[in-house]
Amino acid sequence: MKEEDKQVLYSVEGARALLTLNRPEKRNALNDAVISGLKESLRRADEDDRVRVVVITGAGKDFCSGADLSALQKISKASVMENLEDAESLMELFALIRRVKVPVVAAVRGRALAGGCGLATACDIVLASRGARFGYPEVKIGFVPAMVMAILRRNVSEKRAFELITRGAEITAEEAERLGLINQVFDEADFETSVATYVAAFEKMSRSAVALSKHLLYHIDGMTFDAALQAGADFNAIARMTEDCQQGIARFLKK
Repeated sequence: MKEEDKQVLYSVEGARALLTLNRPEKRNALNDAVISGLKESLRRADEDDRVRVVVITGAGKDFCSGADLSALQKISKASVMENLEDAESLMELFALIRRVKVPVVAAVRGRALAGGCGLATACDIVLASRGARFGYPEVKIGFVPAMVMAILRRNVSEKRAFELITRGAEITAEEAERLGLINQVFDEADFETSVATYVAAFEKMSRSAVALSKHLLYHIDGMTFDAALQAGADFNAIARMTEDCQQGIARFLKK
């Protein structure tokens, strides 16, 4: 298959791996090929020592509009076990994003709805253009934004999460930032430049330190305070033994 015909495009520019959902005519809707392509690309980036940050974006006007019609038709005719297998495939994608060693950033233009909003929410950082829209409209068709709830509940307050998942309303980028659903809002005119500048900061950071920090942050979910402190002490000791830390200390002492 030619690169331009793939439903997820992959490229590396400097220390940035760029994953582009490549179904602009379908508003980059999720299907089996897109989910599989994202998982393959994330694993590829994770194995590349040059990569310090992964950016996921969408071709065309929208980031991702959720499941496409063929996926919904498949769901409506599938058995319980077939639907469970299908749901677990998306679950694996969300879990993989957290296991990738470097930060995974969603760069959202246009709409990020349903599974597309779930994909953005699953990323470590979400950057959005001022005209972007977010929402979980699944309840309108009797569906549930189920897997993403585990992540959403950790991103925003319980009452805000309840509101988002039960009313199914679209919200603006500014509202999403206010709620804590996304990190930064940039002007549409210079969105790509602003994203590039933002993620370039990771090129200057220690890859091992960022990887350990990401792992620890998610590792302490659900731990007691004392257990989280102990995990921090363990990771602190590990960080001290890394080459990056040894070299960083040596540079600091020479000043």
